[in-house]
Amino acid sequence: MQLKNHFAAPMWALLSGMVVCMLTASKASGQIDPVPSLRTEAGAGESGVGLPSRRTGGVPKLPAEAGQIWEEYDLTPYTRELSQVDRPHQAVVDWVLRETGTDVWFTDPFGFINADRNTLRVYHNESMQNAVRGVYERFVNGTTAPQLYGLRIMAVGNPNWRTRAQALTRTVPAQSPGVQAYLVSKENSAILLSMLRGRVDFREISSVDMVVHNGQSQQLEQVRGRNFVQDFEAVAGSWPPYMPTTGEIKEGYRLQLSPLLSIDKSTVDLVVKCNIDQVERLAKVNLDLPLPTGQVFNGQINVPQVASWRLHERFRWPADQVLLLSCGVVAAPQAGPTTTILGQGTSLLGLDKVLAPGGARADALLMIEYRGDAAGRVLTAAATESQPSSPLSRGRY
Repeated sequence: MQLKNHFAAPMWALLSGMVVCMLTASKASGQIDPVPSLRTEAGAGESGVGLPSRRTGGVPKLPAEAGQIWEEYDLTPYTRELSQVDRPHQAVVDWVLRETGTDVWFTDPFGFINADRNTLRVYHNESMQNAVRGVYERFVNGTTAPQLYGLRIMAVGNPNWRTRAQALTRTVPAQSPGVQAYLVSKENSAILLSMLRGRVDFREISSVDMVVHNGQSQQLEQVRGRNFVQDFEAVAGSWPPYMPTTGEIKEGYRLQLSPLLSIDKSTVDLVVKCNIDQVERLAKVNLDLPLPTGQVFNGQINVPQVASWRLHERFRWPADQVLLLSCGVVAAPQAGPTTTILGQGTSLLGLDKVLAPGGARADALLMIEYRGDAAGRVLTAAATESQPSSPLSRGRY
């Protein structure tokens, strides 16, 4: 055993040297590297050895073990009517993903979806093709004329408006926490609106007629910047040798609607996305900043107290009724004479006195009504404030 251990190291060194000499001679003679799988690939580790990628020339054979089939759907009957809309075919893909969910396209069985302005291409099994076909027909066989939707954004200081409204509304399910959804007939919606306007704590923030192409998105927003002192930075050659630095918070609401009618216009599918960010107050914090004289400079910064709320949900209701959403009692920022999310001025119609101290609160209401084709209709002045679709982020449900 001692003799074997004595010669182990020299023998290993000799063998290693022979292998190196053989590889060097092979490369010098122009021979191909005998171990191509050890070539460095993109993303290889520090050792320079990466996993080989599988690249094949031409079109690979697609998996079809789950009965997948290739279908192409003609989108030109829809997109040619929306020549002024950028990427109108993306709305078709978005609504397919809302109907089917996203997981089915990234898990077993293998499938994919792709679209351009002329064609929607889908590779999946028959059941998924049927789901895609149902959405596709609502775009191509449905209306391509611009549609008109009435939108009202309101705030009520006390949620007890429900006491009198109960007989006029019908509750429908809502999945978002704190959100309650109601269906109201168009006759009862007029009575409900008159009743709300008679309250001292009621505020109608916006009333807009929105023109939307079937399936596309429209955005309405009211946002303003709120500046505050967030820090101090040292500045040479000035006294005191510190300069305040400011930050900005965008507060307000961004509301995005994406409606899709059934082929006979009897029902409305609507995806509502609402983001609310409100600065309740700016807390003051004192800083003791050292001076060259050994004294301190007293600086004051602000720490924002922000209330945020998000809604992203899909609703379906009969087109001859009105959808009413109560977003719950949310924070209502108070400011100077500039416009706030829930009204004008500092008192916010006295909501800060009606409700509990520590910041005003209000029940935010959203009323949505389908009003038919927009052709030949006179829009309200508020409709001009609505900007063309510029999605905050493309939702997938």
